[in-house]
Order: sequence, then C-alpha cells, then structure tokens
Amino acid sequence: MSLFDDAAAIRARALLLGERVDVRALEQHGARLASAPLVLKAGAGVAVVFRWGAAVLFHVAKAEEARLLDELRPLIGDAFGAPDQEEAEVRLAPDQPEGVEASVIQVAAFTVERLQVVAEALGRSVALARSEAQVKDSVAAIESWAGELVKTGTGGALERQLKKHLGATLLIQHAMAARVEVGEKPDLLWDRPDLERLYARLEDEYEVKERDKILERKLALISGTAAMMLDIVAAKRSNRLEWYIVGLIVFEILLTVFTMTTGIGG
Repeated sequence: MSLFDDAAAIRARALLLGERVDVRALEQHGARLASAPLVLKAGAGVAVVFRWGAAVLFHVAKAEEARLLDELRPLIGDAFGAPDQEEAEVRLAPDQPEGVEASVIQVAAFTVERLQVVAEALGRSVALARSEAQVKDSVAAIESWAGELVKTGTGGALERQLKKHLGATLLIQHAMAARVEVGEKPDLLWDRPDLERLYARLEDEYEVKERDKILERKLALISGTAAMMLDIVAAKRSNRLEWYIVGLIVFEILLTVFTMTTGIGG
C-alpha cells in the first residue's frame, strides 16, 4: 500500500522517548497499519513505534505529533525528560536507486514496508547517538577520577560517581545488545528480502554498524578501566587496614610491656 500519493517528499523525525514503549497496548489500536515494527496512522502521516523506546514520524504535523505523544506517554517506561531526535528528508524517486543521495533518502514508493525500513535505520541511529553521549560523560568522569587518584592517592567522593557511571555503562550495554539489537538484521527483512539493499544503504549512510562496534569497544574499555581502578582503591584500603591492624598489635605489645615493667595493674 502506497502512502502520501500527493507528496513528492516528506519529513521523517525520529524521537527516542524513553527506555521502552509498551507496544502490546497499541496492537489493537484502530489506526494500526502494520506490526513488527508497529505502524500507526497519525493524521495525514504515520508513526513507526518501537518497543525499545523510539518513535519515527513521517509527514506528521506538529499538532498531530503532540496528540500522538500524549497518547504514548502513559506507555513509555523510564521516559526521558528531553527526547533525543534526528530528522531526514525522504523523497519519492521511482526512477533512481533506493538509498541516500546528497543526504536525502530516496525510495521507489511511500509504502508501509519501506517506511518501516527507513524507521529502523533512523531509530537505531538516534539510539546510538544517546548512548554515545552517555559514554562520553562516563569517559570524562573516569579521566577526572583517575586524575584525583594520581594526585591524592584516593578516589575521594569521585569514587561514588565512578561506580554510578560503571552501572550506567552496564545498562547501555544491555540496552544496545538486548533491546535495540543494533547489530541484528531487522525482522521485516526476513519477509521482504527485496528491501535488504535499501536497509544496507541506510545502514552505511548512518554508519550504524561502525558506530555500534566503536561503542562496544568503548564500553568494554570503560568497564575494564573502572573495575581496575576500583580494585586499586580496594587494595589501597586493604593495605591501610593491614597497617592499622599491625599498629594496634604493636600498641598492645607496648602497653603490655609497659604494664609489666611498671607494675601498673599488678
């Protein structure tokens, strides 16, 4: 089924709304056009909604977007205060190769399946962008903490922040691998192999695989570095504790000798 017959080009707007969206609650929605991923009619446009928290809007007016987001809000888990977003132009070009030309996405027709493929690429790209920003913050925190460790020999209050960022890193790893499944082939393509070339070109344009691999390496580096630094602090604390115990033993011996030699308590 072709959509937007009267339009030569439409705007696509990808929003990362939260950690997840309860798409099952929308499966019986009267405006549902397709599933896996879920496609809803939204005024003159359509919205593709993903369970891992993204919604990609095509040709949706501002008023209709606000209405749709109000409808989705109760279904969003761990909603973000300010949704991450990414935009693109999608142009009808039946006589041109499908893919990206001069930053414009070209498709042979505005079919539901093609919009689902475009939404997969844009949704994954915006999810990667958020994770990349979070990793950047974690790297900065570790650098700051490492500097504090070098200067003072202890992590100070920054240790708690390091543990927080280490936990966030593990959550990012889970989100990208288990929920967003950035490195996996979209389910739609198993049924529509004719659209694989379009997705491959979009995947290349947004560097989805490359960014995912870089992110994976950075996350592994952060996890390893943070764990190593926390071990260093734990070892320092252990050494200090051992010295405290030795000091107490020496103090006890000296006290006993002093008591014996002076006759105090005898």
